[in-house]
Amino acid sequence: MYEVLKTEGRAKRARLTTVHGTIETPVFMNVGTVAAIKGGISSPELHELGTQIELCNTYHLHVRPGDEIVKQLGGLHKFMNWDRPILTDSGGFQVFSLAKLRNIKEEGVTFHSHIDGRKIFMGPEESMQIQSNLGSTIAMAFDECPNSKAEKSYVKDSIDRTARWLIRCKAEMDRLNSLPDTINPRQMLFGINQGAIFPDLRIEHAKKITELDLDGYAVGGLAVGETHEEMYHILEEVVPYLPKNKPTYLMGVGTPANILEAVDRGIDFFDCVYPSRNGRHGHVYTNHGHLNLFNKQYELDSRPIDEECQCPTCRNFSRAYLRHLLKANEMLGMRLCVIHNLYYYNHLMEEIRLALDEGRFAEYKKMRLEGFAEHPVHNTVMHQET
Repeated sequence: MYEVLKTEGRAKRARLTTVHGTIETPVFMNVGTVAAIKGGISSPELHELGTQIELCNTYHLHVRPGDEIVKQLGGLHKFMNWDRPILTDSGGFQVFSLAKLRNIKEEGVTFHSHIDGRKIFMGPEESMQIQSNLGSTIAMAFDECPNSKAEKSYVKDSIDRTARWLIRCKAEMDRLNSLPDTINPRQMLFGINQGAIFPDLRIEHAKKITELDLDGYAVGGLAVGETHEEMYHILEEVVPYLPKNKPTYLMGVGTPANILEAVDRGIDFFDCVYPSRNGRHGHVYTNHGHLNLFNKQYELDSRPIDEECQCPTCRNFSRAYLRHLLKANEMLGMRLCVIHNLYYYNHLMEEIRLALDEGRFAEYKKMRLEGFAEHPVHNTVMHQET
C-alpha cells in the first residue's frame, strides 16, 4: 500500500508498505548489485547506516551464482541475511550496456554473458522468472533502454516494444505469484517509462503504461549522457502523467543535488553507485560539497570527513588517516569511505523527509544546494554498477 502523507509543490512525502517492511519516501536505495555493497559492507552494518531498502541486479545474479541456486537457498533475503525490502533491477540496462553482441527481437534479447561468453536469452517472461526465484520485494519490468541520443524513429519503436513487453511482464508475474512454491507471492511490479529526451514520446509511453495499474512507475533511460538540465526537463514533463497514488522511481540517479532537484519534481525512489564507487576512490560527500581525500591538503588534517556527521567513520577517524590508508591501498580506507558515503546519503534522505514533514523543503533545498556549491562534484563514475 502506498500512502502520500504530505506534499509541497510536486514533492511528495509518502510511505510504501511491503511484505518485507515499510519504506519511508523519498528514499535512496543502497546498491548491492550482486547481493553485496561493494566496499565490504555487511547487511547488519547497513542497518546501522540507516538503509531502508537495497537494490540488487537480476542480470548479474542470473549469471553468477545463478537465480536457481539463490532460490534453493531460500531466496535473496535469506541468502544475504537482509530482512528489509529489496528491489531487483530487471537486467534490461545491463543487457544493453554490457553485451557486445545482442539481437533484439519481439520475443526478447539474445546476448553473450560478460563473464564467460555463453549465449543467454532474456525476455519479459525470463526476467520475471529470475526475479521470482530471487524473491525480491519489488521486481522491475524488462525494458529496452535506448541511447539518449538515438534517432526519434528508433526510440518510438523501442517504447512501443517496451510497452508490449510490460503487458507480458505483468501476466507472467501474476502467474508466478499464484504458484505454490513461489518465494514471495506478494512480489510487486514496477513499470519503466522510456523515451530518451523526447518529451512527447515520454508522455505517450507514460499514458500507455499507467493503464496497467502497476504497483509503481520508474523513469528510466536518464543519467546516461544527457545534461542535468535535459533530465530535469524530462521529469517536469513526464512525472505529471504518472499516477499520483503510486510511487515514482528515477533510475540510476544520482548526486545529492540531482536527488534534491528530482524530489522537487515528484520522485520518491532513487538509486546510484556514486556513494560506493566514489567512496572506493577516496571521493566523499559532505554538506559543504565533495572532497577528494587523495589530495595533499588532507595530509595533516586531523578533522573527520564532515564535522557534522555522526557516521562510524567520522566518529572515529581523521581525514589524514583515511588519506594514508587510501594512499597505501589499504582496504580499510576504501571501506571507511563507503561507510561514510552510504550514511551520508541515507541521512540526507532523512533530512529531506523531515523538511517535507515540516513544510520547509524549498528552504532546505536552497540551503543544501548552496552548501554543495562550495566543493562541486566532478563525477568520475558511471551511474550503474557493472
